[in-house]
Amino acid sequence: MAITASNLCFPSLNQNQSRKENFFKSQNGYFIHKPSSKTTLLSPFFSSCTPTQISALSTTTIEQQATDYNGRISQFCRLGNLQNAMELLCMAEKSELESKTYCLVLQLCADLKSLKDGKKVHSVINSNDVVVDEALGSKLVFFYVTCGNLKEGRRIFDNMAEKKVFLWNLMANEYAKVGDYKESMNLFKKMVETGSELNSHAFSCVLKCLAALGDLTEGECVHGYLLKLGFGRCNSVVNSLVAFYFKGKRVENAYKLFDELSDRDVISWNSMISGYVANGLAEKGMEVFKEMLCLGIDVDLATVVSVLVGCANLGTLSFGKVVHGLSIKASFERKLRFNNTLLDMYSKCGDMDGALRVFEKMGERSVVSWTSMIAGYTRSGQSDGAIRWLRQMEREGVKLDAVAITSILHACARNGSLENGKDVHDYIKANDMESNLFVCNALMDMYAKCGSMEDANSVFSQMTVKDVISWNTMIGGYSKNCLPNEALELFAAMIEGLKPDSRTMACILPACASLAALERGKEIHGHILRNGYSDQHVANALVDLYVKCGVLSLARLLFDMISSKDLVSWTVMIAGYGMHGFGKEAIATFNEMRNAGIEPDEVSFISILYACSHSGLIEEGGRFFNIMRYDCNIEPKLEHYACMVDLLSRTGNLSKAYKFIERMPIEPDATIWGSLLCGCRTYLDVELAEKVAEHVFELEPENTGYYVLLANIYAEAEKWEEVKKLREKIGRRGLRKNPGCSWIETKGKVNVFVAGDSSHPQTKNIESILRKLRRKMKEEGYYPKTKYALINADDRQKEVALCGHSEKLAMAYGLLRLPPNKTIRVTKNLRICGDCHEMAKFISKETGREIVVRDSNRFHQFKDGHCSCRGFW
Repeated sequence: MAITASNLCFPSLNQNQSRKENFFKSQNGYFIHKPSSKTTLLSPFFSSCTPTQISALSTTTIEQQATDYNGRISQFCRLGNLQNAMELLCMAEKSELESKTYCLVLQLCADLKSLKDGKKVHSVINSNDVVVDEALGSKLVFFYVTCGNLKEGRRIFDNMAEKKVFLWNLMANEYAKVGDYKESMNLFKKMVETGSELNSHAFSCVLKCLAALGDLTEGECVHGYLLKLGFGRCNSVVNSLVAFYFKGKRVENAYKLFDELSDRDVISWNSMISGYVANGLAEKGMEVFKEMLCLGIDVDLATVVSVLVGCANLGTLSFGKVVHGLSIKASFERKLRFNNTLLDMYSKCGDMDGALRVFEKMGERSVVSWTSMIAGYTRSGQSDGAIRWLRQMEREGVKLDAVAITSILHACARNGSLENGKDVHDYIKANDMESNLFVCNALMDMYAKCGSMEDANSVFSQMTVKDVISWNTMIGGYSKNCLPNEALELFAAMIEGLKPDSRTMACILPACASLAALERGKEIHGHILRNGYSDQHVANALVDLYVKCGVLSLARLLFDMISSKDLVSWTVMIAGYGMHGFGKEAIATFNEMRNAGIEPDEVSFISILYACSHSGLIEEGGRFFNIMRYDCNIEPKLEHYACMVDLLSRTGNLSKAYKFIERMPIEPDATIWGSLLCGCRTYLDVELAEKVAEHVFELEPENTGYYVLLANIYAEAEKWEEVKKLREKIGRRGLRKNPGCSWIETKGKVNVFVAGDSSHPQTKNIESILRKLRRKMKEEGYYPKTKYALINADDRQKEVALCGHSEKLAMAYGLLRLPPNKTIRVTKNLRICGDCHEMAKFISKETGREIVVRDSNRFHQFKDGHCSCRGFW
């Protein structure tokens, strides 16, 4: 048979080896290459071969060529043909392969991220009993690390006797990449202990780890060590030091290093810009950028990204636009990272039109691009706009990630857009995102801030995994939505299986404050002290707790212990003094705050005006109102006007209050008119009350409280026919009055009393005490204020009705159950009535007991026959 040039190749080296048959095929004494449909890379390798008929004389030469597996495998590796390189590797005998050949194939496996093939190479090495020297060991470690199998790479690394600095750095860097900074640090220490040669890469890696760990002390030691070894002028090491000190908030140290660095590169400048921006000093970052431009240093993508972040933080849209123009000239506009940062800058600066233009011009978009747009609408409070973008994403087939979802939920929470929030919840369900912890936490937060705790609890109860944020969101939600008992119950459930944090404490303390649950609050305070929760929010919440539980002296003591008081700390204390009727102390605290360099905000002024109102300080109140408007340039809101009307009304200036309302530049609400209506009751101005009531009923026709207030004014004026008409009107409208109730805490248990209720086990003893006290009051010339009975009956019946008021029942129970030296603390859901107020003063004088009553409006501290309110309530 004739042999043609088209099919002649080399003879088989060993026809009995079946694994070689995959590469050569026997046909009539000749071995013919079988072309592969998958690759043509063999063709160049064999193209130089001259067709030759095989003879016995040439067998040795051909065999030598055929056994040159190392050369052929090397050729395949250079060509990137892993498949054929692997086939030849598996065909070769142990003695036929060199260590460097294994290294070449492992390198190709690493380049192609082929973990499966690399493992196969490793298996061949093991089965052939190849000695793993330093070069081969290093290549195996490199392969496994590159392909993501850090555990196997570490195992081989640990078994190696000799390791070069490259390998140490490789392992340390890989641990840093996966966030295991401590293990990276451990490797660095072992490197030093073994006397391995350190280079700039080693120091750069360890400084990165120390920055992430926030270990300034260790970092300073490394700084000293690298100076000792002569790396103090190494550009890359100094850049890493600059980044390290910025991360540790040591801005001056970072600047000093940069200033002393003679060989600055673009990374040096970028480190300064990004460091300043990250430390809230974006203005300085912008100055560094300007200096960089003046010196003619070329900027890169990292430079403009950091500058744009700085512009976003500062809200300097005009400068951001300048950077945008420079970036276009530098051809960065096609970079996705640049466009996303640019888009974010426009949205954070409030220019959503500019953000939209950037978005529309983007050739490539990621989820981050969409999320930035959604976040922009979120920040501007446009939850409807955020929802529209959600719908647009769905139409374009872009799936939202957790960041986008939480951003939209945040917008709904800020706006109180419950319906939009529920739409997002439907999207979460449809896209199987209910198992995402961050999404669920954001969902609960949205429901809580929209006032739907039932929906929030539904999400919470279905979560299979809950973290401390989940519990805090629910506890805080219950506290803010006036459900303190539910908050306390959930807190008790939480501490059974999970350790709370400082945020938990800040969430649960307001629930105790709301209930005036002093004993429970003290228990939590003890827990805080034992666990060392030294947090500003917790400190402020503790002051607020003791203020609202009537222990003003302890509140002040804790306030004075706060080393760095913020605006909230001062405002809580000012409000506390106001609630207890200590207006002058509130004013002194307000002045002390301003002297400390802290400027008041809208809430601070509400607190000080409230304090003036509840202490009858009319001149001071007017002065603070003007300071707010003209000195602090704060435009008064409805709450500030309500305080001023309340101040004028409490001091008997009813006509002035009415004129003040008429002159208001904004439309008064029911609260403002209601304050004047309360003043009409205090000073029994029925005519003005009727006039004011018309405004109130028009604004809030379903608010029972205002109808009851007018009815009480008629009752005190003994206009019983008008009382009857008003009560009939309330009945026709189907309105219900909240029943008056009071509660008192004894031995950790809260005892609730409702007006006229005789179901309490101690009712007989309570009534007996009240009868004795009433008798003693009459003997000393105190007579019941029967006008507060608010019923059309004789004085005897009115007196009986007054004895059943809930606050009296609670005070009497306190006399029965509490030790003689214990303060009686009563909380009432409505305002204390005048007769109960007089009786409390008498009890405090007669028994020598201190009584603290917290009603819906303020605190009354009764001692030695006097009240802290001094009649201004």
